[in-house]
Amino acid sequence: MGRKFFGTDGIRGRTNSGPMTATMAMRVAQAAGNHFRRGDHRHRVVIGKDTRLSGYMIESAMVAGFTSVGVDVIMTGPLPTPAVSLLTREMRADLGVMISASHNPYEDNGIKLFGPDGFKLSDDTEAAIEDAIDSQPELVPPEEIGRARRIEDSRGRYIHAVKQAVSDETRFDGLKVVVDCANGAAYQVAPSAIWELGAEVITVGVDPNGTNINAGVGSTSLDAVKEKVLETHADIGIALDGDADRLIVIDEKGETVDGDQIMAVIASRMAEKGQLRGGGVVATVMSNLGLERYLEGRGLTLERTKVGDRYVLGRMKSGGFNVGGEQSGHMILLDYATTGDGTVAALRVLASLVHSGQRASELLHAFERVPQILKNVRYEKGRPLDDEHVKQAIADAESALGRSGRLVIRPSGTEPVIRVMAEGDDASEVERAVDSVCDAVKAVA
Repeated sequence: MGRKFFGTDGIRGRTNSGPMTATMAMRVAQAAGNHFRRGDHRHRVVIGKDTRLSGYMIESAMVAGFTSVGVDVIMTGPLPTPAVSLLTREMRADLGVMISASHNPYEDNGIKLFGPDGFKLSDDTEAAIEDAIDSQPELVPPEEIGRARRIEDSRGRYIHAVKQAVSDETRFDGLKVVVDCANGAAYQVAPSAIWELGAEVITVGVDPNGTNINAGVGSTSLDAVKEKVLETHADIGIALDGDADRLIVIDEKGETVDGDQIMAVIASRMAEKGQLRGGGVVATVMSNLGLERYLEGRGLTLERTKVGDRYVLGRMKSGGFNVGGEQSGHMILLDYATTGDGTVAALRVLASLVHSGQRASELLHAFERVPQILKNVRYEKGRPLDDEHVKQAIADAESALGRSGRLVIRPSGTEPVIRVMAEGDDASEVERAVDSVCDAVKAVA
Protein backbone atom coordinates (compact mmCIF):
# COMPACT_ATOMS: atom_id res chain seq x y z
CA MET A 1 0.00 0.00 0.00
CA GLY A 2 1.32 3.46 -0.90
CA ARG A 3 2.06 5.94 1.83
CA LYS A 4 -0.46 8.71 2.46
CA PHE A 5 1.81 11.65 3.22
CA PHE A 6 5.48 10.77 2.81
CA GLY A 7 7.02 10.61 -0.66
CA THR A 8 10.55 9.77 -1.72
CA ASP A 9 11.89 12.84 0.09
CA GLY A 10 9.62 13.67 3.00
CA ILE A 11 6.27 15.41 2.76
CA ARG A 12 5.78 17.96 0.02
CA GLY A 13 2.97 19.90 -1.62
CA ARG A 14 1.40 23.25 -2.38
CA THR A 15 1.24 25.42 0.70
CA ASN A 16 -2.14 25.81 2.41
CA SER A 17 -3.58 22.81 0.61
CA GLY A 18 -3.24 19.02 0.83
CA PRO A 19 -0.56 17.93 3.28
CA MET A 20 1.16 21.31 3.57
CA THR A 21 -1.14 23.22 5.91
CA ALA A 22 -0.22 24.63 9.31
CA THR A 23 -2.54 22.09 10.91
CA MET A 24 -0.79 19.19 9.19
CA ALA A 25 2.64 20.57 10.09
CA MET A 26 1.67 20.65 13.75
CA ARG A 27 0.34 17.09 13.58
CA VAL A 28 3.52 15.86 11.89
CA ALA A 29 5.56 17.49 14.66
CA GLN A 30 3.41 15.92 17.37
CA ALA A 31 3.62 12.48 15.76
CA ALA A 32 7.38 12.70 15.20
CA GLY A 33 7.96 14.15 18.65
CA ASN A 34 6.03 11.35 20.34
CA HIS A 35 7.85 8.74 18.24
CA PHE A 36 11.30 10.01 19.26
CA ARG A 37 10.50 10.56 22.94
CA ARG A 38 12.48 7.72 24.41
CA GLY A 39 14.01 7.72 27.85
CA ASP A 40 13.77 10.36 30.54
CA HIS A 41 16.25 12.92 29.15
CA ARG A 42 15.20 16.36 27.92
CA HIS A 43 14.32 15.82 24.25
CA ARG A 44 15.21 18.33 21.55
CA VAL A 45 14.69 18.89 17.82
CA VAL A 46 16.64 21.11 15.39
CA ILE A 47 14.46 22.94 12.85
CA GLY A 48 15.91 24.63 9.77
CA LYS A 49 14.21 26.07 6.71
CA ASP A 50 14.87 27.61 3.34
CA THR A 51 13.77 31.10 2.28
CA ARG A 52 10.12 30.52 1.30
CA LEU A 53 7.54 32.90 2.69
CA SER A 54 5.54 29.93 3.97
CA GLY A 55 8.52 28.74 6.00
CA TYR A 56 7.53 31.05 8.85
CA MET A 57 4.06 29.53 9.01
CA ILE A 58 5.25 25.92 8.85
CA GLU A 59 8.03 26.58 11.36
CA SER A 60 5.64 28.17 13.89
CA ALA A 61 3.18 25.30 13.51
CA MET A 62 5.89 22.72 14.06
CA VAL A 63 7.25 24.57 17.08
CA ALA A 64 3.74 24.42 18.56
CA GLY A 65 3.48 20.72 17.78
CA PHE A 66 6.84 19.70 19.21
CA THR A 67 6.56 21.77 22.37
CA SER A 68 3.04 20.43 23.01
CA VAL A 69 4.47 16.91 23.30
CA GLY A 70 7.36 17.97 25.50
CA VAL A 71 10.17 18.42 22.97
CA ASP A 72 12.48 21.45 23.14
CA VAL A 73 13.01 23.24 19.83
CA ILE A 74 16.21 24.78 18.43
CA MET A 75 15.56 26.99 15.38
CA THR A 76 18.40 27.82 13.00
CA GLY A 77 16.71 30.08 10.47
CA PRO A 78 17.54 29.69 6.75
CA LEU A 79 20.13 26.94 6.36
CA PRO A 80 20.84 24.16 3.82
CA THR A 81 19.32 20.73 4.35
CA PRO A 82 22.74 19.11 5.01
CA ALA A 83 23.42 21.73 7.69
CA VAL A 84 20.32 20.62 9.59
CA SER A 85 21.52 17.03 9.31
CA LEU A 86 24.93 18.07 10.66
CA LEU A 87 23.54 20.10 13.57
CA THR A 88 21.15 17.32 14.54
CA ARG A 89 24.17 15.09 15.17
CA GLU A 90 26.47 17.71 16.64
CA MET A 91 23.89 19.06 19.10
CA ARG A 92 22.82 15.56 20.15
CA ALA A 93 19.24 16.27 19.12
CA ASP A 94 16.68 13.49 18.99
CA LEU A 95 15.62 14.48 15.48
CA GLY A 96 16.03 17.19 12.86
CA VAL A 97 13.55 18.93 10.56
CA MET A 98 14.18 20.76 7.31
CA ILE A 99 11.30 22.86 6.00
CA SER A 100 11.82 23.03 2.24
CA ALA A 101 10.45 21.92 -1.10
CA SER A 102 13.95 21.79 -2.56
CA HIS A 103 13.94 22.88 -6.23
CA ASN A 104 10.15 23.46 -6.39
CA PRO A 105 8.69 26.99 -6.77
CA TYR A 106 7.96 29.11 -3.71
CA GLU A 107 4.26 28.17 -3.65
CA ASP A 108 5.27 24.67 -2.52
CA ASN A 109 6.85 23.61 0.73
CA GLY A 110 7.87 20.40 2.40
CA ILE A 111 9.06 18.68 5.57
CA LYS A 112 12.15 16.46 5.70
CA LEU A 113 12.96 14.56 8.88
CA PHE A 114 16.32 13.31 10.17
CA GLY A 115 17.06 10.87 12.96
CA PRO A 116 19.57 11.51 15.77
CA ASP A 117 22.35 10.09 13.57
CA GLY A 118 21.73 12.79 10.95
CA PHE A 119 20.42 10.35 8.34
CA LYS A 120 16.99 10.57 6.76
CA LEU A 121 14.43 8.31 8.37
CA SER A 122 13.87 4.73 7.27
CA ASP A 123 10.69 3.70 5.49
CA ASP A 124 9.54 1.91 8.64
CA THR A 125 10.04 4.98 10.83
CA GLU A 126 8.22 7.23 8.36
CA ALA A 127 5.38 4.71 8.22
CA ALA A 128 5.11 4.70 12.02
CA ILE A 129 4.99 8.50 12.12
CA GLU A 130 2.44 8.56 9.32
CA ASP A 131 0.19 6.16 11.23
CA ALA A 132 0.41 8.42 14.28
CA ILE A 133 -0.55 11.57 12.38
CA ASP A 134 -4.20 10.50 12.31
CA SER A 135 -4.15 9.49 15.98
CA GLN A 136 -4.69 11.64 19.04
CA PRO A 137 -1.26 12.95 20.15
CA GLU A 138 0.04 12.31 23.66
CA LEU A 139 0.11 15.87 25.03
CA VAL A 140 2.25 16.57 28.08
CA PRO A 141 1.09 18.35 31.25
CA PRO A 142 1.76 22.12 31.43
CA GLU A 143 4.98 21.79 33.43
CA GLU A 144 6.52 19.52 30.75
CA ILE A 145 5.78 21.68 27.70
CA GLY A 146 8.92 22.17 25.59
CA ARG A 147 10.87 25.40 25.22
CA ALA A 148 11.86 27.05 21.94
CA ARG A 149 14.91 29.15 21.11
CA ARG A 150 16.87 30.39 18.12
CA ILE A 151 20.61 29.93 17.79
CA GLU A 152 22.86 32.49 16.09
CA ASP A 153 25.96 30.41 15.33
CA SER A 154 24.44 27.79 13.03
CA ARG A 155 25.83 29.32 9.83
CA GLY A 156 29.33 29.54 11.27
CA ARG A 157 29.22 25.96 12.47
CA TYR A 158 28.21 24.74 9.02
CA ILE A 159 30.80 26.82 7.15
CA HIS A 160 33.54 25.46 9.40
CA ALA A 161 32.30 21.90 8.85
CA VAL A 162 32.10 22.01 5.04
CA LYS A 163 35.59 23.48 4.75
CA GLN A 164 36.88 20.22 6.23
CA ALA A 165 35.95 18.56 2.92
CA VAL A 166 39.23 19.83 1.47
CA SER A 167 42.73 19.37 2.90
CA ASP A 168 44.29 22.08 5.05
CA GLU A 169 46.80 22.97 2.36
CA THR A 170 44.18 23.35 -0.39
CA ARG A 171 43.43 26.94 -1.35
CA PHE A 172 41.34 28.42 -4.15
CA ASP A 173 43.45 31.56 -4.57
CA GLY A 174 43.38 32.76 -8.17
CA LEU A 175 40.06 31.08 -9.00
CA LYS A 176 37.14 33.22 -10.08
CA VAL A 177 33.94 31.38 -9.13
CA VAL A 178 30.32 32.28 -9.84
CA VAL A 179 28.07 30.92 -7.08
CA ASP A 180 24.32 30.73 -7.76
CA CYS A 181 22.36 30.01 -4.58
CA ALA A 182 18.87 30.00 -6.16
CA ASN A 183 17.74 32.68 -3.68
CA GLY A 184 17.57 29.75 -1.31
CA ALA A 185 18.93 28.32 1.89
CA ALA A 186 22.65 28.61 1.03
CA TYR A 187 22.58 32.28 0.04
CA GLN A 188 24.94 33.20 2.88
CA VAL A 189 26.93 30.06 3.67
CA ALA A 190 28.01 28.76 0.25
CA PRO A 191 29.60 32.00 -1.03
CA SER A 192 31.24 32.52 2.38
CA ALA A 193 32.79 29.03 2.49
CA ILE A 194 34.24 29.37 -1.02
CA TRP A 195 35.49 32.93 -0.39
CA GLU A 196 37.15 31.95 2.89
CA LEU A 197 39.18 29.37 0.98
CA GLY A 198 40.64 32.10 -1.22
CA ALA A 199 38.48 32.31 -4.32
CA GLU A 200 37.13 35.46 -5.91
CA VAL A 201 33.37 34.93 -5.59
CA ILE A 202 30.71 36.44 -7.84
CA THR A 203 27.21 35.78 -6.54
CA VAL A 204 23.89 35.09 -8.25
CA GLY A 205 20.61 34.31 -6.54
CA VAL A 206 21.53 35.65 -3.09
CA ASP A 207 18.66 38.10 -2.60
CA PRO A 208 15.75 36.03 -1.28
CA ASN A 209 12.46 37.82 -0.72
CA GLY A 210 10.24 34.88 0.18
CA THR A 211 8.79 34.40 -3.29
CA ASN A 212 11.81 34.22 -5.62
CA ILE A 213 13.42 30.93 -4.55
CA ASN A 214 14.39 28.90 -7.67
CA ALA A 215 12.81 31.61 -9.86
CA GLY A 216 15.05 31.82 -12.93
CA VAL A 217 18.13 30.90 -10.88
CA GLY A 218 19.71 27.82 -9.35
CA SER A 219 20.49 24.31 -10.52
CA THR A 220 17.21 23.91 -12.42
CA SER A 221 17.41 27.30 -14.20
CA LEU A 222 20.95 27.61 -15.47
CA ASP A 223 20.74 30.56 -17.87
CA ALA A 224 21.60 33.12 -15.18
CA VAL A 225 24.73 31.38 -13.93
CA LYS A 226 25.88 30.59 -17.48
CA GLU A 227 25.49 34.22 -18.50
CA LYS A 228 27.42 35.43 -15.45
CA VAL A 229 30.28 32.95 -16.03
CA LEU A 230 30.72 34.15 -19.60
CA GLU A 231 30.22 37.83 -18.74
CA THR A 232 32.84 37.83 -15.97
CA HIS A 233 35.24 35.34 -17.62
CA ALA A 234 34.99 33.17 -14.53
CA ASP A 235 36.84 29.87 -14.21
CA ILE A 236 33.73 27.96 -13.13
CA GLY A 237 30.12 28.35 -12.05
CA ILE A 238 28.45 26.61 -9.10
CA ALA A 239 24.65 26.25 -9.13
CA LEU A 240 22.76 25.01 -6.07
CA ASP A 241 19.04 24.39 -5.62
CA GLY A 242 16.68 25.88 -3.06
CA ASP A 243 17.83 23.79 -0.11
CA ALA A 244 21.40 23.32 -1.41
CA ASP A 245 21.46 19.53 -1.41
CA ARG A 246 22.20 19.35 -5.13
CA LEU A 247 24.85 20.80 -7.41
CA ILE A 248 25.22 21.49 -11.12
CA VAL A 249 28.49 22.97 -12.45
CA ILE A 250 29.09 25.29 -15.40
CA ASP A 251 32.52 25.28 -17.05
CA GLU A 252 34.31 28.41 -18.24
CA LYS A 253 32.77 28.01 -21.70
CA GLY A 254 29.24 28.04 -20.29
CA GLU A 255 28.67 24.31 -20.75
CA THR A 256 26.71 22.26 -18.21
CA VAL A 257 28.36 19.59 -16.06
CA ASP A 258 25.69 17.35 -14.53
CA GLY A 259 25.77 15.00 -11.55
CA ASP A 260 27.11 12.07 -13.56
CA GLN A 261 30.17 14.00 -14.68
CA ILE A 262 30.69 15.38 -11.16
CA MET A 263 30.59 11.85 -9.70
CA ALA A 264 33.08 10.67 -12.32
CA VAL A 265 35.58 13.41 -11.43
CA ILE A 266 35.23 13.09 -7.66
CA ALA A 267 35.33 9.29 -7.65
CA SER A 268 38.29 8.94 -10.01
CA ARG A 269 40.36 11.41 -7.98
CA MET A 270 39.49 9.63 -4.73
CA ALA A 271 40.34 6.26 -6.31
CA GLU A 272 43.75 7.58 -7.37
CA LYS A 273 44.41 8.63 -3.76
CA GLY A 274 43.14 5.33 -2.31
CA GLN A 275 40.19 7.06 -0.65
CA LEU A 276 37.29 5.52 -2.61
CA ARG A 277 35.46 2.78 -0.71
CA GLY A 278 33.19 0.07 -2.05
CA GLY A 279 35.06 -0.29 -5.33
CA GLY A 280 32.91 2.20 -7.19
CA VAL A 281 29.97 4.60 -7.12
CA VAL A 282 26.25 4.30 -6.34
CA ALA A 283 23.83 6.09 -8.66
CA THR A 284 20.28 5.62 -9.91
CA VAL A 285 18.83 3.96 -12.97
CA MET A 286 18.76 7.41 -14.61
CA SER A 287 22.54 7.86 -14.68
CA ASN A 288 24.03 7.84 -18.15
CA LEU A 289 25.52 4.68 -19.60
CA GLY A 290 28.63 6.72 -20.35
CA LEU A 291 29.32 7.00 -16.62
CA GLU A 292 29.09 3.25 -16.22
CA ARG A 293 31.54 2.67 -19.07
CA TYR A 294 33.92 5.34 -17.76
CA LEU A 295 34.06 3.73 -14.32
CA GLU A 296 34.46 0.24 -15.78
CA GLY A 297 37.45 1.50 -17.76
CA ARG A 298 39.08 2.39 -14.45
CA GLY A 299 38.29 -0.88 -12.75
CA LEU A 300 35.39 0.63 -10.80
CA THR A 301 31.73 -0.34 -10.63
CA LEU A 302 28.46 1.56 -10.91
CA GLU A 303 25.76 0.28 -8.58
CA ARG A 304 22.28 1.40 -9.66
CA THR A 305 19.25 2.01 -7.46
CA LYS A 306 15.72 3.34 -7.81
CA VAL A 307 15.38 7.10 -8.30
CA GLY A 308 15.71 9.00 -5.05
CA ASP A 309 18.71 9.91 -2.92
CA ARG A 310 17.31 7.83 -0.02
CA TYR A 311 17.77 4.69 -2.14
CA VAL A 312 21.26 5.76 -3.19
CA LEU A 313 22.16 6.34 0.45
CA GLY A 314 20.69 3.00 1.51
CA ARG A 315 22.87 1.11 -0.97
CA MET A 316 25.92 3.16 0.00
CA LYS A 317 25.48 2.25 3.65
CA SER A 318 24.82 -1.44 2.98
CA GLY A 319 27.69 -1.79 0.50
CA GLY A 320 30.32 0.32 2.21
CA PHE A 321 30.47 3.00 -0.51
CA ASN A 322 31.42 6.60 0.22
CA VAL A 323 30.50 8.27 -3.10
CA GLY A 324 27.04 8.29 -4.62
CA GLY A 325 24.52 10.58 -6.23
CA GLU A 326 22.08 11.35 -8.96
CA GLN A 327 22.37 12.78 -12.45
CA SER A 328 20.20 15.69 -11.23
CA GLY A 329 23.00 16.81 -8.94
CA HIS A 330 22.44 15.17 -5.55
CA MET A 331 25.97 14.31 -4.40
CA ILE A 332 26.37 12.17 -1.27
CA LEU A 333 29.92 12.07 0.07
CA LEU A 334 29.67 10.05 3.26
CA ASP A 335 33.12 11.02 4.48
CA TYR A 336 31.80 14.56 4.97
CA ALA A 337 27.98 14.47 5.18
CA THR A 338 25.09 12.10 5.86
CA THR A 339 22.93 13.45 3.05
CA GLY A 340 23.33 15.23 -0.28
CA ASP A 341 25.41 18.39 0.13
CA GLY A 342 25.87 20.68 -2.86
CA THR A 343 28.40 22.91 -1.10
CA VAL A 344 30.62 20.01 -0.03
CA ALA A 345 30.51 18.60 -3.57
CA ALA A 346 31.35 22.04 -4.97
CA LEU A 347 34.42 22.31 -2.73
CA ARG A 348 35.60 18.87 -3.87
CA VAL A 349 35.18 19.91 -7.52
CA LEU A 350 37.08 23.16 -6.94
CA ALA A 351 39.86 21.25 -5.15
CA SER A 352 40.16 18.88 -8.12
CA LEU A 353 40.36 21.88 -10.45
CA VAL A 354 43.16 23.43 -8.40
CA HIS A 355 45.19 20.23 -8.08
CA SER A 356 44.80 19.22 -11.73
CA GLY A 357 45.95 22.54 -13.15
CA GLN A 358 43.38 22.08 -15.92
CA ARG A 359 40.55 24.31 -17.05
CA ALA A 360 37.05 23.25 -16.03
CA SER A 361 36.16 22.34 -19.62
CA GLU A 362 39.13 19.97 -19.75
CA LEU A 363 38.66 18.33 -16.36
CA LEU A 364 34.93 18.09 -15.82
CA HIS A 365 33.74 16.44 -19.02
CA ALA A 366 35.27 13.10 -18.04
CA PHE A 367 33.31 10.94 -20.46
CA GLU A 368 31.18 11.24 -23.57
CA ARG A 369 27.52 10.95 -22.76
CA VAL A 370 25.57 8.24 -24.51
CA PRO A 371 22.48 9.66 -26.30
CA GLN A 372 19.70 9.74 -23.71
CA ILE A 373 16.08 10.89 -23.99
CA LEU A 374 13.56 11.30 -21.19
CA LYS A 375 9.88 12.06 -21.83
CA ASN A 376 6.92 12.28 -19.46
CA VAL A 377 3.41 11.10 -20.25
CA ARG A 378 0.57 12.35 -18.04
CA TYR A 379 -2.38 10.04 -17.45
CA GLU A 380 -5.81 10.58 -15.93
CA LYS A 381 -6.61 7.29 -14.23
CA GLY A 382 -5.76 3.63 -13.84
CA ARG A 383 -2.34 1.97 -14.13
CA PRO A 384 -1.12 2.34 -17.73
CA LEU A 385 1.92 0.14 -17.18
CA ASP A 386 -0.36 -2.85 -16.46
CA ASP A 387 -1.93 -2.66 -19.93
CA GLU A 388 -0.92 -5.51 -22.25
CA HIS A 389 -0.36 -3.20 -25.23
CA VAL A 390 1.97 -1.03 -23.17
CA LYS A 391 3.84 -4.09 -21.91
CA GLN A 392 4.32 -5.26 -25.49
CA ALA A 393 5.56 -1.83 -26.60
CA ILE A 394 8.10 -1.87 -23.78
CA ALA A 395 9.27 -5.36 -24.70
CA ASP A 396 9.64 -4.37 -28.36
CA ALA A 397 11.60 -1.24 -27.45
CA GLU A 398 13.95 -3.20 -25.19
CA SER A 399 14.54 -5.71 -27.95
CA ALA A 400 15.30 -2.97 -30.48
CA LEU A 401 17.84 -1.31 -28.16
CA GLY A 402 19.54 -4.63 -27.44
CA ARG A 403 22.70 -4.73 -25.36
CA SER A 404 23.91 -1.34 -26.56
CA GLY A 405 21.17 0.56 -24.76
CA ARG A 406 18.79 0.72 -21.80
CA LEU A 407 15.11 1.46 -21.31
CA VAL A 408 13.81 2.71 -17.95
CA ILE A 409 10.08 3.13 -17.38
CA ARG A 410 8.78 4.37 -14.04
CA PRO A 411 5.74 6.12 -12.62
CA SER A 412 6.40 9.39 -10.83
CA GLY A 413 6.15 9.24 -7.07
CA THR A 414 4.58 12.70 -6.82
CA GLU A 415 2.24 13.16 -9.82
CA PRO A 416 0.22 11.08 -12.34
CA VAL A 417 3.05 10.84 -14.84
CA ILE A 418 4.89 7.95 -16.48
CA ARG A 419 8.56 8.73 -17.08
CA VAL A 420 10.07 7.03 -20.14
CA MET A 421 13.86 7.09 -20.51
CA ALA A 422 16.02 5.35 -23.08
CA GLU A 423 19.68 5.59 -23.96
CA GLY A 424 22.03 3.86 -26.35
CA ASP A 425 24.72 4.32 -28.95
CA ASP A 426 22.21 4.86 -31.78
CA ALA A 427 20.43 8.19 -31.15
CA SER A 428 17.67 7.54 -33.68
CA GLU A 429 16.94 4.11 -32.18
CA VAL A 430 16.77 5.68 -28.74
CA GLU A 431 14.25 8.26 -29.95
CA ARG A 432 12.12 5.59 -31.63
CA ALA A 433 12.11 3.49 -28.47
CA VAL A 434 10.94 6.38 -26.29
CA ASP A 435 8.30 7.54 -28.75
CA SER A 436 6.87 4.04 -29.21
CA VAL A 437 6.41 3.53 -25.48
CA CYS A 438 5.02 7.05 -24.99
CA ASP A 439 2.50 6.49 -27.78
CA ALA A 440 1.38 3.22 -26.21
CA VAL A 441 0.90 4.87 -22.81
CA LYS A 442 -1.01 7.79 -24.35
CA ALA A 443 -3.35 5.36 -26.10
CA VAL A 444 -4.56 3.90 -22.81
CA ALA A 445 -4.13 6.97 -20.57
